[in-house]
Amino acid sequence: MNRLPMAAGAVLLAALLVIAISSLFTVQQGEQALVLRFGAIANADHPVMEPGLHVKKPFIEDVVRFDARLLDLDPPAEQVILADQKRIEVDTYTRFRIADPILFYQSVRSEEKARERLREIVNNSARRVLGNVTLPSVLSAEREQIMHEIQHEVSDNAKSLGLAVADVRLRRADLPPETSQAIFRRMESERQREAAEARAQGAERAQQVRASAERERTIILAEAQRSAQILRGQGENEANRAYAEAFGADPAFFAFYRSLSAYKQSLGDGQTTYVLTPDSDFFQYFAKAPNRH
Repeated sequence: MNRLPMAAGAVLLAALLVIAISSLFTVQQGEQALVLRFGAIANADHPVMEPGLHVKKPFIEDVVRFDARLLDLDPPAEQVILADQKRIEVDTYTRFRIADPILFYQSVRSEEKARERLREIVNNSARRVLGNVTLPSVLSAEREQIMHEIQHEVSDNAKSLGLAVADVRLRRADLPPETSQAIFRRMESERQREAAEARAQGAERAQQVRASAERERTIILAEAQRSAQILRGQGENEANRAYAEAFGADPAFFAFYRSLSAYKQSLGDGQTTYVLTPDSDFFQYFAKAPNRH
């Protein structure tokens, strides 16, 4: 008879233990939680549970936990058409957190769904902003302003999901491989054309320098020849004056000196042969000495 109350007590104790365990729950650091009653948010005055030990009504209330830390979104690269009709591959990187758990639960309910929606927001914002800029802008210092504009738009749109966007980055914004090859070939052709033009200009300049040098050389030679002729004429005049003075002072010696000069010019090479009569005036000084007065 005593065993029945003991069994009932044990059952009651076990039931109370189960109820107690079901009533208590813990929110870990880096988490935030909502208590749901029949699928609706309970405790309207304080719906978001911070880290620590909390109590809920067993069997009728459930706990939904969300990550309170910064989360990363790293979607695959997307192709975007710029304002100058250039097509580029854009690789974005987004950091966000669940800022409003109630709105988050009401709009997307799960982190997986939130990532899907946020990926669409980032993609649409990137397409809209980049569609208004050109490729040189993306590759220049304007890139920081472009990222800021994308982040601002993503942040505004993500608020409706209960998300706070901390950062949006264009990790990579490159031309597609096929476009890059075409542009590389075009740039290579352009560089070759510029090199050919530079070589042609260099050859033309070299020709101009050579022509100028040749012209200066001709002028210098002509001037030198003119100066030489002037000096030669002056020398000949001086020689003629000296000859005239010598002839006036001693005509016989002057005639003798002129004959010696003629001998030197005519017979100086040792290979010249003259056929003359013995009484020729050319060799008159070989037969007799000049008569000096």
